[in-house]
Amino acid sequence: MIGDEPGSQAAGLGPSPVPSPVPSRRYSHYVLVVLTGMYTFNYLDRYVLTILVVPIQAELGLSDTVMGFLLGPAFALFYTGLGVPIARLADSYSRRRILALSFVAWSLMTALAGLARTGAELAATRIGVGVGEAGGTAPAHSLLSDYFPPERRAFAFGIFQQGVYLGQMLGLMVGAVLVAEVGWRATFFIVGLPGLGLAVVLYATVRDPVRGAFDPPAAAPEETPALREVFTRLWRLPTFRLLMVGAGIASFGGTGFGFWLPVLFERAHGLTPMEVGLRLGPVMALSGSLGALFAGLLTDRLGKRDPRWLMRIPAASVLTSLPFLIGVCIWPTANGALICAIPAGLLGGGWAPAAYAAAQTLAPLRMRALGASLVILCITLFGMGAGPQAVGILNDVLAPTLGDDAVRWSMVGVIGSTAVGALLLYLGSRTFVRDCARAQA
Repeated sequence: MIGDEPGSQAAGLGPSPVPSPVPSRRYSHYVLVVLTGMYTFNYLDRYVLTILVVPIQAELGLSDTVMGFLLGPAFALFYTGLGVPIARLADSYSRRRILALSFVAWSLMTALAGLARTGAELAATRIGVGVGEAGGTAPAHSLLSDYFPPERRAFAFGIFQQGVYLGQMLGLMVGAVLVAEVGWRATFFIVGLPGLGLAVVLYATVRDPVRGAFDPPAAAPEETPALREVFTRLWRLPTFRLLMVGAGIASFGGTGFGFWLPVLFERAHGLTPMEVGLRLGPVMALSGSLGALFAGLLTDRLGKRDPRWLMRIPAASVLTSLPFLIGVCIWPTANGALICAIPAGLLGGGWAPAAYAAAQTLAPLRMRALGASLVILCITLFGMGAGPQAVGILNDVLAPTLGDDAVRWSMVGVIGSTAVGALLLYLGSRTFVRDCARAQA
């Protein structure tokens, strides 16, 4: 089997005493495609709920505050709580096995959401999705850092980030078509179960490469450092602290916006779920996808001259997209809002690939999965954990006065916070070069 590491254990996570040789560029690209496919299902399974909000509310009688909890904290609290220990395992054990097991878990829990009879049961399945997806990102970041050298890493993360936009598009478009044809319960089954097949492909064909193949020999410790040492070393880097908090605040506004956007078009513009999915899905996905690819290429090019661009690009991406995000919310017509969404996606899609590449550059070898997990923890806890919930609460507070337009102003209030995230990311660029040297010393 292609995916078997020589000398690895046959069952369990199993360390790989004799890892595979450095892979070819062609195989590295294959792994990137498989991991991007996995990441697409990751976001499809979490994002399909956004197009199902209205029919679920109609059947189960749930408020916007409760739906905000299902969209955000029900998933995010367990995702973040388990992300760090799973990332810790990924710094020592087979990342391929961790990814495959996690993939199976969240796919099954997505399908089980179709059996929920109450809000509590639906919350339990969303918690299960969060538990499964906790092992789906940080190990993938660590793998990519061993398949792609630093000068091509931001673009690789830009490709990997396509999973976000493909997952969002499929969640909106496929979810909209399915809910109209078979209802929201069957929709969960149909989008959840196919992930099991790709999990098998990932397990069978993806290898764990040599750790640190692109690092100086002196940077490669034989043993994984103690957990306390990892936290201490990374937290002492001002750039890493600013990266975590800045990315988290940016995600708070962006996720609150993204997860309630379909509801805005349904309530404020009177579109049906089918119309929202087929019109909004491609616009947001294609613009965000192109933005991520362009930002990855630009970051790799500028980063060769000055590494500080790994922090400047995310800051610029967050700040320049802000006016267009607000425009999407307040534009009086659906067509005008969709036009605003194009530059919002092109500009706003660029911050994550560069930010993830910055985290991998700052984190020393055998700390990279955990380093990625800490950044993802802040992004998820601030973003999914608080963003959708904040919009939901504001909706219920403002609805008696503003009616269906309440969602517009709830989203604007949450989006405004992203300016603070942009400032923190920019400040991190000022210490980036120094902290990279400290991290590798």
